[in-house]
Amino acid sequence: MVLDGASAGVLRRTPYIRGLIGSPESMSKPAELGSLKVGHNIVIDGEPCRIVELEKSKPGKHGSAKVRVVAIGIFDNVKRTLVGPADSKVEVPIIEKRNGQVVSIGDMVSVMDNETYEIVEIPMPQDEKLREKLEPGANVEYWRIMGRCMIVNVRTGS
Repeated sequence: MVLDGASAGVLRRTPYIRGLIGSPESMSKPAELGSLKVGHNIVIDGEPCRIVELEKSKPGKHGSAKVRVVAIGIFDNVKRTLVGPADSKVEVPIIEKRNGQVVSIGDMVSVMDNETYEIVEIPMPQDEKLREKLEPGANVEYWRIMGRCMIVNVRTGS
């Protein structure tokens, strides 16, 4: 059993099932809630998030130490809160940092990976500065997180 985030932000017990290699479920690893720090990543409600605030309380007479985590979604920028015992297990997403070259731009950005030469369809970035730099032939850094991709940087010059 592993404890994961429920919609109310409180931990509940659910069966722990590892997915197949390459599936979104296998793109995360377990970690103790008490070992996480601000800036680390965590999966809350099935969404990868970056921790922006972390409060730890000391163990009391009748209980264990508690941890309150405030995190912002990497893809949707939604604030999520998680409260639970410090020794509970949570999922930490594995971020695969890749480089590629922009092939075409439309509603989606087509990027050819520099190592595998596969074409990846990535949603247009929200950041206006990144949108301005995007052009066919530009080199980009993109992240693959839990089966989803996002462009994080456009590299200028060859």
